[in-house]
Amino acid sequence: MKKTIIAIVMAMMTIASFAKKETSPVEQWGQLKVVGTQLCDQNGNPVTLRGASLGWHNLWPRFYNAKAVKWLADDWNAKVVRAAMGIMIEDNYLENPSFALDCMEPVIKQAIKQGTYVIIDWHSHKLLTRDAVKFFGKMAKKYGHHPNVIYEIYNEPVEDSWTDLKEYAKAVIDEIRKYDPDNIVLVGCPHWDQDIHLVAESPLEGYDNIMYTVHFYAATHKQWLRDRIADAMQKGIPVFVSECASMDASGDGKIDKTEWQSWIDFMEAKKISWVCWSVSDKNETCSMLLPRAKATGGWTKDLIKPWGKMVKESLINVPLKAAEGK
Repeated sequence: MKKTIIAIVMAMMTIASFAKKETSPVEQWGQLKVVGTQLCDQNGNPVTLRGASLGWHNLWPRFYNAKAVKWLADDWNAKVVRAAMGIMIEDNYLENPSFALDCMEPVIKQAIKQGTYVIIDWHSHKLLTRDAVKFFGKMAKKYGHHPNVIYEIYNEPVEDSWTDLKEYAKAVIDEIRKYDPDNIVLVGCPHWDQDIHLVAESPLEGYDNIMYTVHFYAATHKQWLRDRIADAMQKGIPVFVSECASMDASGDGKIDKTEWQSWIDFMEAKKISWVCWSVSDKNETCSMLLPRAKATGGWTKDLIKPWGKMVKESLINVPLKAAEGK
């Protein structure tokens, strides 16, 4: 009997060893690059990354852990995770850099380990060139040899002109490229990442593998912003939606399901990558989780708020529909 059990166990182990392992995003797509207006895989085929953003590290540090990153990939089907390192509000990176890096590191390392793409986001609304150059140089030197890494060098400019933002971007990109010649760099545009038309009039020149970010909140930003993006792309501007949600621009208010679906349809048609805001537990519509949700994942339906349920459903079902349409 014992020999029989051992034989069965060994047979099962043999079968398991030959079972096809699910391919991770980085195994599937490898070193990303920009071709024309499209984000592409290592072979030049268009890729759409879909994922979720963690909230400000200095407000919700508890979600900055390896298990949460793994849960987002395994249970929510996130192909990219955005780590929003706060440069404003108390206990931010400038005030407490060691705490910020202690939050960022497990997220980045777990993403690399599991083959997920990860956005290192300078989550600021103010232009701080010297600090950003130093930080992104450090990140590029440490993680730039991993194809998982994407740099978002300025979350949401508010009052900065595109002329000033271009000079900022040049300084930061030049520092990144000292250590990392290949990985994607995301460049913010004026007015909360909505004035992509200004970028289209005078884009950066002489750089490869850069894209420009647009942020939208569906109940506020509607067809006019989609039209603006479409026009910019027609003029050759590659766009990446690194933050989006379904309510109004305050992050609160009612969810607009109709406009959210219009945005999904638009982004999928244009093969624009998108990342939803945010994995946090604040008492507002755009926070995806309830306060009693564990920091490490295992989020059952009763722990996920309505917007979080929409995000999870979109991350799982939209790629399936896209695959069916091929």
